[in-house]
Amino acid sequence: MTLRHHRYTKEAIGSVTPEAELVLAARHGNEHAIRELIRRLNPRLFRVARGIVSSDAEAEEIVQETYLAAFSKIESFRGQSRFSTWATRIAINAARTHCRRDRSAEEYDTVSETNTPQVLELFPNQSELPEAALGRAQLRGLLENSVACLPSELRLPFLLREVEGMTISEISDELELNKVTVKTRLFRARRRLRSALENSVSGGFEAIFPFDGQRCARMADKVICSLRQKKII
Repeated sequence: MTLRHHRYTKEAIGSVTPEAELVLAARHGNEHAIRELIRRLNPRLFRVARGIVSSDAEAEEIVQETYLAAFSKIESFRGQSRFSTWATRIAINAARTHCRRDRSAEEYDTVSETNTPQVLELFPNQSELPEAALGRAQLRGLLENSVACLPSELRLPFLLREVEGMTISEISDELELNKVTVKTRLFRARRRLRSALENSVSGGFEAIFPFDGQRCARMADKVICSLRQKKII
């Protein structure tokens, strides 16, 4: 069912629309509200998923699975926390389930392959000078490779803290871990990434594991298509 209220037209929905209003519209199957929620959540959910799984492709799969679950069951969202927090928990659970399935499958895998961390294809800003774009690409590649090499129990808290800016308490609640454990894992992650790398990229961690532009738009299109097939919108 499509909500007809003028407040939820494409022109009226934007970056300043409160999340609660978008969720209300999404409950009524409003496509514009769903797309805006996806746009806002894509960076966080991708980074959270990528903090657990070992490749970008797996992370994208988890993000899409998260949206389908969230919007298919949006009536079960009671508003006791933010919608973004609720969706983040769904993504964490989906990613962990994915990893458990992979570990089970590995027990029957007799072929040993080298696990090489994947790095996102980079799309430099077209207005940048070639030298600046190259420098940013090299820096991002260095950061992503270093972070991707962290074990997942260190990688996820690190991304939530340094990239998403979450507090120790928020990470503790999100991952259902003791605050001391969170602090310990952050310390261990930083210790692995310290020295020259940590000094050279201070304040630049927001550049890693991006999920915007055409990738963001494609994700929204995929989710909307699946929701239509399920007759949710």
